[in-house]
Amino acid sequence: MTAGTVIEALGDPTRRRIVSLLSGGPLRAGELAAETGMSPPAMSRHLRVLLSAQVITDERIDEDARARVFRLRPQSIAAVQAWLDQIQAGWAEQLTSFKQHVEEGSP
Repeated sequence: MTAGTVIEALGDPTRRRIVSLLSGGPLRAGELAAETGMSPPAMSRHLRVLLSAQVITDERIDEDARARVFRLRPQSIAAVQAWLDQIQAGWAEQLTSFKQHVEEGSP
């Protein structure tokens, strides 16, 4: 899993909505489909992308082997946060250099 893979997976507004819903706790695919107003096959496609990017994980329910519960993988968000922190540190360094240049510049 890379930050780029996660960002690509989250590039779709429906998948961002799924992540928002899962931030409230684990849900079944049917519950996610109902919340988003999409068909089960369409939801399944979005869930496959999120699973492949390792943004979410799934597990089988003991009571019903056909049913799966989906939940967020905090590690995926941490990877994106680490990447953003690196970018922000670079910006901060550039802004500091620019400020010094302006302050030392012409009278």
